[in-house]
Amino acid sequence: MSNPNSGMPPRAMRFAVIGSAVVLIAAGGLFYYASKTASAKRQANAGDEIVVNIHPQSCEPNALTVPAGRTSFRIVNKSERAVEWEILDGVLVVEERENIAPGLSQVINANLQPGDYAITCGLLSNPRGTLHVTPTAASDAAAKARPSMVAFIGPLSEYRVYLSSQGNALIHATDDLAQAIAAGDLDKARALYLPARSAYQRLAPAAQRLAELDNGINARADYFEKREQDPQFGGFHRLEYGLFQQNSLEGLTPVAQRLQADVATLKTQLLAQTLPPEQLVLIVSRNIRSLADVRTNGEEERYSHLDLNGFAANLEGARKVVDLLRPVMAKSAADLLPKVDSAVAALDAQLNALRGSDGQYLPYDKVGPDQRKQIADKAKALADALDGIDPALGLSGL
Repeated sequence: MSNPNSGMPPRAMRFAVIGSAVVLIAAGGLFYYASKTASAKRQANAGDEIVVNIHPQSCEPNALTVPAGRTSFRIVNKSERAVEWEILDGVLVVEERENIAPGLSQVINANLQPGDYAITCGLLSNPRGTLHVTPTAASDAAAKARPSMVAFIGPLSEYRVYLSSQGNALIHATDDLAQAIAAGDLDKARALYLPARSAYQRLAPAAQRLAELDNGINARADYFEKREQDPQFGGFHRLEYGLFQQNSLEGLTPVAQRLQADVATLKTQLLAQTLPPEQLVLIVSRNIRSLADVRTNGEEERYSHLDLNGFAANLEGARKVVDLLRPVMAKSAADLLPKVDSAVAALDAQLNALRGSDGQYLPYDKVGPDQRKQIADKAKALADALDGIDPALGLSGL
């Protein structure tokens, strides 16, 4: 094959070589500049973050003090298993990040009011840390500027009715499941797991505020030292493991009985706890965002693969809150309503596209990576739209 440069004069060839070298040097310089700029931005942003390192048995630091308002926490997992990190106000979860992979980090952006909080440190058996939030002039001003709560009395009251009715449905479905397990009917218990689990997922945004109860009802095996073999591993996922992974009812009767007691307590606690108006949308947005960020990887229902049913139940709970706030939004945030409704409809359509010929949702291990990403993208878009509601209603910064 002939050389395409064979006819090029020597002088022209030298200029071509020099020109190529200049281009390479310039490109290298631009790459170096871009890398240094990105590094500088990362360092600048890191200066605004509070770094918490999660070790196998503790977190470092385990005592924090921050001013009221918005604070970014970078949670670095230095253990060998996935962990979660939570900020707790008594029994209530203020903020959380689930399923932080070993060796990686995630950021939690929390808007904190003055007070004393607890922080979890990886495994549920690890000692908790403390977080002290000091008041600022801005937090004092925000408290004084709090909007009238009269407009929210109706939505909050109706949401309590919703929690009560869904709590009753959860109790009845869990009782049916427990009875099938006690009767030794594996096939019936497997069939009854889904309605009980879906009933819980409709309550999940509110239930996840109650840290201890939610851990007892809903914690995955990852958060226990011995995983599936840990004696503290219980709740829905322990039943799911037995029913769908081990295909056995062995040892499940006491687990089901404990779950019955916990869901009955859950209903009582949900109705006993005060839900501020600024929390109504926040808990739903947090739940939908966890769907986008974590749960679309299939970790939630890893034994039964019933994830899509849980997503649909979560969406039902989100739609309920939007509908309750619709009259308030029509007056104060009418421009936002079409965006929220569109995001709800898009996620609903995405989930409905994954029904089989029998009308049932596909098992999640039959849902491909591209489809999972589409679910995640639409869930994130919905969470972003929901996050705009509180500012529009004057509830942000509280």
